[in-house]
Amino acid sequence: MKLLQIERDALLKPLQAVTGIVEKRHTLPILSNVLLERKQDELHLVATDLEIQVSTRCEAGKGTAEQSLTVSARKLLDILRSLPEGTDVTLDAQNNRLQVKAGRSRFNLQTLPAADFPLLSDAGAPLAKVTIPQKEFRELLLLVQFSMAQQDIRYYLNGMLLVLEGEQMRVVATDGHRLSYASGTVTKQEEKREVILPRKAVLELARLLTDGEGVLEVELYASQVKFRFGAIELTTKIIDGKFPDYNRVIPQNYQKQIDVNRILLLQALQRAAILSNEKFRGVRWMLTGNGLRISCTNNEQEEAQEELEIDYAGEPLDVGFNITYLLDVLNNVGSERIHCAFGDASSSMLVTLPDRGDYRYVVMPMRI
Repeated sequence: MKLLQIERDALLKPLQAVTGIVEKRHTLPILSNVLLERKQDELHLVATDLEIQVSTRCEAGKGTAEQSLTVSARKLLDILRSLPEGTDVTLDAQNNRLQVKAGRSRFNLQTLPAADFPLLSDAGAPLAKVTIPQKEFRELLLLVQFSMAQQDIRYYLNGMLLVLEGEQMRVVATDGHRLSYASGTVTKQEEKREVILPRKAVLELARLLTDGEGVLEVELYASQVKFRFGAIELTTKIIDGKFPDYNRVIPQNYQKQIDVNRILLLQALQRAAILSNEKFRGVRWMLTGNGLRISCTNNEQEEAQEELEIDYAGEPLDVGFNITYLLDVLNNVGSERIHCAFGDASSSMLVTLPDRGDYRYVVMPMRI
């Protein structure tokens, strides 16, 4: 029975949107599949890993009765990618097989019943619902996502804190060594709500969201968060845990301060990093009235030094940092200049942006 006939790109784009969360290896074979559901003149596509679920839809044209099945997401995606642009593709379902036809090409894929596909449960009525421009939310994600922990035993750090309060949305991420904070404006939310989004969901949202003028709807539930934008809906379970008090981590009233060109600092650190210790990744910053001297050494007794001219009126300071943490922030903020504030050699550094007053990046020092 014909499922649909469609132009290759019209099916490839929605399939790419949902397959980002599909893992290559699963204990449940059906989790490697995408759910295809024909509903009237639309084809609905759904993928899940039991924690995150992404769904979208595309026009299916006039045709056959409603039907549904699941098929390998990666195989179908690879087939569509391998076909020439503009090719017409026909999907036929019969006898636990999905036949993909395009010109003289034929592919027969195994299917599994749609009834066995583990959709996330209905979360009921939302506790909060706000909207924010897609572009603005994506910018918030890019400003903080690199600070999320990876496979930390403190599971609540393996994600991003999302706070709704009044007309403000705050996003915070930390791995215990550095912290990123940014905020944006949303439609008014009366009661303060906090949720921790899993790392994978944050990265997937950053991939799917665009810089266009579209609106993003955010709905908070007791155990889930839903994001709707365009034809895409992403649902994710939330991490159950208590996020650290980020306000206590962000320094106040630092007296030693410098303002520096972001690109010049980034390039200097990239050059110095070539000779950094591969294990510890340490870099020394030496601040004097003459400028900023940056140095890295490694186990082979090799050394790199860089000097930047800056205006600095404070006492001399010699402090060490993980150079990767500095490169991360400089690569992910788009400002022309950055502002750095310091305490002493054992205190964290605070990075702010002159053109974005809501941003904070805190990085802990390290002994070198």
